[in-house]
Amino acid sequence: MIVAALIFIILGVLIKYGKMYWLIAGYNTMPKEEKEKYNIEGIANLFRNVLCGMGLIIISGYLITAFTENPNIQNYAFWSSMIIGIPYLLIKSNAKKYKIKN
Repeated sequence: MIVAALIFIILGVLIKYGKMYWLIAGYNTMPKEEKEKYNIEGIANLFRNVLCGMGLIIISGYLITAFTENPNIQNYAFWSSMIIGIPYLLIKSNAKKYKIKN
C-alpha cells in the first residue's frame, strides 16, 4: 500500500511541477484549439492536491495500522481514499471553473 501511496504523490508532483499534462486522460488527445479552452495550470494544481491527499490518507492508514495492529484500518484508509478521491477529482476537474471563457 505504501508503494501505491508514493506513486500517487509522485504522479501529483510530476503533473503539477513537471508539467506532464499528458498524464491527464483526454488532455493529450485534444486538438490545440481545444486545449486552449482549459486552465491546465488549475487542473494540474487540483490533480496534485487530490493525488497527494490520497497518498497521505493511505500512508496514515498504514501508520495507524502499525501502531494499533489492526489490519482493517489500512484497508479502510485505502478504499476511502479511492471512493472519495477519484469521484472528487473527476467532478472538480470537469467543472466550469477550469474552462476559459472566450
